[in-house]
Amino acid sequence: MTKTLDIDKVYAVDDLGLSITNKYVEWDAFRRNWVSEKRELRNYLFATDTGTTSNAKLPWKNKTTIPKLTQLRDNLHTNYMAALFSTDEWLKWEGTSDEDEEKAMSIESYMQNKLRLSDFESTVSQLVLDYIDTGNAFATSEYFAETFLDEQGILNPEYIGPRALRISPHDIVFNPLSVSFEKSPKIIRSLKTMGDLIVESEDKPEDGWMVDVIKEVGDVRQLFAPSSTPDTVKGEAFQIDGFSDYKHYYGSGVVELIEFHGDLYDHTTGEMLRNHIITVADRRKIVRKIPNPSWTGKSRIKHAGWRLRPDNLYAMGPLDNLVGMQYRIDHLENLKADAFDMIAFPMPLIKGEVEDFNYGPGEKIYADEDGSVTFLHPDTASLNADNQIAILEQMMEEMAGAPKQALGIRTPGEKTAFEVQSLENAASRVFQARITYFEEKILLPLLNDMLAQARNNMDEIDVVRTLDDEFGHVVFKSITKEDLSAKGTLRPVGARHFATKANLVQTLTALYNTQIGQDPAVNRHISGKKLAKVIMEDALDLRKYDLVQDNIRVIEEMETNQVAQAGQQALGTSPQPSDINTLPEEVPNGEDLSGMV
Repeated sequence: MTKTLDIDKVYAVDDLGLSITNKYVEWDAFRRNWVSEKRELRNYLFATDTGTTSNAKLPWKNKTTIPKLTQLRDNLHTNYMAALFSTDEWLKWEGTSDEDEEKAMSIESYMQNKLRLSDFESTVSQLVLDYIDTGNAFATSEYFAETFLDEQGILNPEYIGPRALRISPHDIVFNPLSVSFEKSPKIIRSLKTMGDLIVESEDKPEDGWMVDVIKEVGDVRQLFAPSSTPDTVKGEAFQIDGFSDYKHYYGSGVVELIEFHGDLYDHTTGEMLRNHIITVADRRKIVRKIPNPSWTGKSRIKHAGWRLRPDNLYAMGPLDNLVGMQYRIDHLENLKADAFDMIAFPMPLIKGEVEDFNYGPGEKIYADEDGSVTFLHPDTASLNADNQIAILEQMMEEMAGAPKQALGIRTPGEKTAFEVQSLENAASRVFQARITYFEEKILLPLLNDMLAQARNNMDEIDVVRTLDDEFGHVVFKSITKEDLSAKGTLRPVGARHFATKANLVQTLTALYNTQIGQDPAVNRHISGKKLAKVIMEDALDLRKYDLVQDNIRVIEEMETNQVAQAGQQALGTSPQPSDINTLPEEVPNGEDLSGMV
């Protein structure tokens, strides 16, 4: 009887937790077609032959796949990352007032140090792959205080600071018909071991974990040990993604967490929960319910879509509508291969009485007077499929926003400097627009959230490692909470520099090679100082080397002349150029002149 009551408790649910679970199931059903499309694309991206793709149903004996989608993916990822981190100084602090320059440098130094230690670029690399593969990238951030025990049993800090976190597009659901992603509630699904959940609740009590409920979640798993609890009819009503049944799920040792972010009306209490985080375990029990601790009062979850759809928040990716072209490329390739095989090894057409024969060089065929053997050759025009494949591949390059110039391949035809520049600019417009949008929607808010979390959670001095630009040696700088307290915005400028830098250098170079640029009447009205600053500091990112200074070349030449004169005085001579370059008017015949100079 006790056992039965305990099992009934397993299926007892919180009303609020049940409503969140039902909403997750509903929103997950809305995206079934989207998930199916991504699965087909993924099969093509990682296929080694057509056996695992939709081309498998075609009757061709050859099963070759040309990985064009994979090449486009790698091309886009490489160039997106090169644009985002095009310079070491890709992160800038823009103050809203005349802030102390030292404070701005402290903020930049602190964030650059934390981004390096938390492997920020690797996280962004995964987000960019999500952006390409699914058309949707999701990210958030948290403040971590990680420690480790050394050999003496002393607890030492390992990493303390904010960290960017990727959210898999397959683990988050939301209302796709909402006005915007920011205003839509979100639900994130994750799997954790029971041990990880207990450790997190103990190490982060400020996150509002309900320890007693978590203990109950752990106790329930004891009832589902092998051979201890029979299957029940009620259990068949529960289904966890990735598990055959509810008993299999409980016996796996993992806990499914469904975390709600947003506004929700609690029917049990009649309370409107605004901007809350509610975590449901096992799709039945609430283990956390707290107001969102975000400093902006908004969700920390950020989203960027590659190709936005009208009235649908699930964006398309650059490769989505190229899957059909990949299908046709593989179709033509294997059709051509089969046709070539039939030309090289044709099918025999046997007429009349013909003895069995071996098909090969030097073999003989015996037939009666009415018998004959001929060979069927397919039309060789099918071998021209290479031309169609090349056309399709070029179209896919252009439609994905990744022209061949991005790989360093020159397009055919002679071009002037201005033609090359205009073609490069036009070819990269789609690419530049997509990566700039990613930078604005993901990196910009993510970095500022990380800075805010660092400012709110820092309770002591933090030491960061920086590089002194002037002397080139490592400097350890102490950062306090006050150093991070300033009004302004952290702005990633990698993609912006990537676009403007190349255009600016090309435009100025081309202009000064024209008659207008070389006209003295025009040159006398152009500031040499400002031009030097534009090229050396802005376009080439050489500001930290302090190359541009007022009349520095004149000053350095004067210093050089002074050193030369001092050297001559030290030698006790002051030879004139005419003395060195002039020989005596009369030289005796046969005299050796090798030692005169």
